[in-house]
Amino acid sequence: MSENLFRDSFHSTGGSFFLKIGTNIILNFSPTYGILSSKEKMKKGVITMAMRGIYNSVTDIRRRVFTEVARLAYEGGDYAEKITELPYKIVPGSEAVYRESIFLERAIVEERLRLAIGLPLRPIDQHESVADGIDASAISEKYYDPPLVNIIKFACNACPESHYHVTDCCQGCLAHPCKEVCPKHAIEIIHGKSVIDQSKCIKCGKCASVCPYGAINKMERPCASACGMDAIHSDEQGRAQIDYDKCVSCGMCLVNCPFGAIVDKGQIFQLIHAIKSGKEVIAIVAPAFVGQFGPKATPEKLTAAMKKLGFAGVTEVAIGADLCAIDEAKDFVENVPANQPFMATSCCPSWSVMAKKLFPEFSGYISMALTPMVLTARMVKSEHPDACIAFIGPCAAKKLEASRRTIRSDVDFVLTFEELMGMFEAKEINFDEITPDEEVPLNEGTADGRIFAVSGGVIKAVTDVIHELDPDREVKTESAQGLRECRKLLQLAKAGKYNGYLLEGMACPGGCVAGAGTLQPVEKSSTAVNRYAQGAEKKNALETEHEFEITE
Repeated sequence: MSENLFRDSFHSTGGSFFLKIGTNIILNFSPTYGILSSKEKMKKGVITMAMRGIYNSVTDIRRRVFTEVARLAYEGGDYAEKITELPYKIVPGSEAVYRESIFLERAIVEERLRLAIGLPLRPIDQHESVADGIDASAISEKYYDPPLVNIIKFACNACPESHYHVTDCCQGCLAHPCKEVCPKHAIEIIHGKSVIDQSKCIKCGKCASVCPYGAINKMERPCASACGMDAIHSDEQGRAQIDYDKCVSCGMCLVNCPFGAIVDKGQIFQLIHAIKSGKEVIAIVAPAFVGQFGPKATPEKLTAAMKKLGFAGVTEVAIGADLCAIDEAKDFVENVPANQPFMATSCCPSWSVMAKKLFPEFSGYISMALTPMVLTARMVKSEHPDACIAFIGPCAAKKLEASRRTIRSDVDFVLTFEELMGMFEAKEINFDEITPDEEVPLNEGTADGRIFAVSGGVIKAVTDVIHELDPDREVKTESAQGLRECRKLLQLAKAGKYNGYLLEGMACPGGCVAGAGTLQPVEKSSTAVNRYAQGAEKKNALETEHEFEITE
């Protein structure tokens, strides 16, 4: 086995190349769109997320925590004693490496361990052991307790909120166009250099756009910048604070915090206890899995590896995606424009919740089709009524979806790809050692079901079905990726710009392949999923053999 399976599955480049001029202007070459300017990137929804695709210390600690929690559950014993030892294993030695104090580093790891087990953060102002509640959590079933996404306050850097800052690159030029274009006269020339009066600045960015040296930088709190719901603000001490009335648990803040202060809860501990108790636990795997566990982890080897973990079976969620595409196609043909001006897809829970929160008048226009996760779970449970269903996917928001009362009986556990990788590490699963006799095919989904994982894939799958049902029908479509772009899409729909359209929204820029629980760069994942879809024996979702089993 490789020294670090996590690192082997992670690559620092994902098929995109960036040219930075100064600190603001970025040209992006994307295999999907070619060379894009910043404005074009926003139009396409291709948002550059600097930290995605880079294996760093935050990534490393997060995955060590998952591995140790999985190992703890598999080995058993005195959980209260063992969990107190884990921070010293994860952060060894006597000197701090990442922060000013090794005690602070270990305290943060303690909170990460608790959250990975599904326990709440401890209050800062009173004593509680890291082990408090762990024995009660050593059970084979547990729902996520809100909040799902948490901020470890003493890990937060209290980053400044959005503002423009003149850097040392300012040359004190004679033209000083920054001053000339400022509509609020917020820029003064002091000792030959530009200085911004923050009390006057309205953050329009005009100064940054005209500086010939790119010397004016927009400083943003990374988590807040990544939040398309504007749900993150500062508390009285300047630390990040989530407005849970706005939050839709997409997890983009989590993967964009460079201090690793934002963490979601997990169910690894309970899932492993369910397996150890002898329950039949069947995994349903989202189509974004391709390539996530390294180049050696073919779909056939992945299923074999998961059986080594204790799963009784593995099913492709692309099956549920096929059923979802069929349902949404039928809804569209029947209702647009006869009963409603447009229809929006329903498979992304963060997109769906966002639409209902901010545009409640559109709630009836979001497809009523069940999501691929739920459809697949119900199909499997119809054949294995006593089984526990574990959804394995890229998405933090699926944890929130599965905790809904209407879904709890269908999906028992939700784990991300990162959390599953922790289980592989804990059990020292080596994909190289899996023999052809052990390999299990994973080929039930159609090509259209598999491309649900990439932005634009849902629209293609639904449109393909519509063209089979009504060959003469013209289907107008539009999609958005990233919640900020999704909000713009619905604003235009509200203005009547998309009457008669089929709309797709994906909370994560790039689609499900960019979810908060993924292991590899977005472009690399998109390429892998498209290649996997091309290899499917069946192309159109209508070709699935499962349609009538679930709908009749």
